[in-house]
Amino acid sequence: MNFIIHWDQFNFLIAGVILIAYVCIDGMYAYYTLAVTKKKPVLSATVGAFMHFLIALGVLSYIQNYLYIIPIMIGSWIGTYITVKYSK
Repeated sequence: MNFIIHWDQFNFLIAGVILIAYVCIDGMYAYYTLAVTKKKPVLSATVGAFMHFLIALGVLSYIQNYLYIIPIMIGSWIGTYITVKYSK
């Protein structure tokens, strides 16, 4: 019964925004790691702040409806795949 209620409250537009945000987060995480290893404090701090802002939006979404974890997982997978594939 609880599962049906969550599907009724699931918004595909919000899910799409979350998916895109998590694709970006994984790319930003790679960029953040590079900035930290190159010892660029302002760039590292700025990218880290934006990254955590987007992560917080995802957390707030799945607290309200656990089904939003699905686009988070898919977005994370896509973001990691793209980052690793094209980081040559």
